Amino acid sequence: MGARRPYGKQALSYREQVALLKSRGMFVGDETIAEHHLSHLNYYRLCAYWLPFEEDHDNHHFREGTTLEEILDLYTFDRELRLLVLDALERIEVSVRTQWAHQLGMRHGAHAHLEPGLAVSRDHWESNLDTLRSEVRRSSEEVFIRHLTATYSEELPPVWAVCEVMSLGQLSRWYRNLRPMPTRSAIAAAYRLNHRVLQSWLHHLTIVRNVCAHHSRLWNREYSITPMRPHHPAALSAQFVEENQTIYNSLLILLYLMDLVSPGHQWRQRLVDLLGGQTMLREMGFPAGWQSQTIWKEVGA
Repeated sequence: MGARRPYGKQALSYREQVALLKSRGMFVGDETIAEHHLSHLNYYRLCAYWLPFEEDHDNHHFREGTTLEEILDLYTFDRELRLLVLDALERIEVSVRTQWAHQLGMRHGAHAHLEPGLAVSRDHWESNLDTLRSEVRRSSEEVFIRHLTATYSEELPPVWAVCEVMSLGQLSRWYRNLRPMPTRSAIAAAYRLNHRVLQSWLHHLTIVRNVCAHHSRLWNREYSITPMRPHHPAALSAQFVEENQTIYNSLLILLYLMDLVSPGHQWRQRLVDLLGGQTMLREMGFPAGWQSQTIWKEVGA
C-alpha cells in the first residue's frame, strides 16, 4: 500500500454533478429531473449502479449510449428485489425462531437458553446471552415481555417468548453454538436439511438480510460468506452454481424454504416477473437456461 494523501475533491452542486456525468459520456434527458433524483438518491450511492456501464473505470467514462434513465431503472429494480427478499426472509426467520424455541422447550425445558451445558462454547453462550438480555430490556414495551418479567422470577422469559425479540443474526449464532446433536438435527429436519447446511444458510441469509435492511446494493453484490451446497434434496443440489458468490444461490435457498414454510405463496411468480424485465442477470450469477430448472417452476405445475 502506497503513502496516503489528503482527499482533495470538493463537494459539487446537483447541477455540477449532472454536468460531470454528461462530460463522462452519460446521456441525461431532462436535467431538472436529473437534479431532482440526485438530490434524493446521492451521487455516491448511484455510482455503484453505473459502475457496470463504465468502459474506462480509471477515467469513469461510460459506454456509448449509457443513459441516466437505465441507471435509475437498475436502481429501482434493486430496491424492489430487496423488498421482495425481505418478504421471504421475514417468513423464514419467524419459522426458524419457532422451530428453535419449540425443540429447545420440548427437549430441554422452558429456560433452555439459560443452560450453559447446552452450548458448544461457554464464551459464545455468555456473549449471546448478554445480547439477548439487552434485547429483552429494549423490548420492555412489549406487553408479553413486560408481563413475563414482572410475574416470574427467572432471569429471562421462556425460550418461546425470548425468541420473538431475537434477530436473524442472533438466531444464527444461537443455533451455531447449540451442542445437542438431536436438537440441532430436529430443527434442521423441519427444512429437510442437514444441520451443517442449515447453520451455513442461516449465516449467509443473515448477511443478505443485513444488506437489505440497510438499503444497500443487492443485485450484483459478491458475498464472502457463501451458503453450503446441500446434498439433499438432489434437485436443489443440482441447481446450485459452484463458486457463485452473487445472489443467485441465495434466491434458490429462499425459493426452497418458502415452498416449505409458506405453501401456496405467490413469491416465486413475483420474483420471476421482476427478473423478467432485467437484462443484467449474468452479473447476478444466473446461469443460461435458469428458467427451465425445477426450482423456478411452480410446485405441482
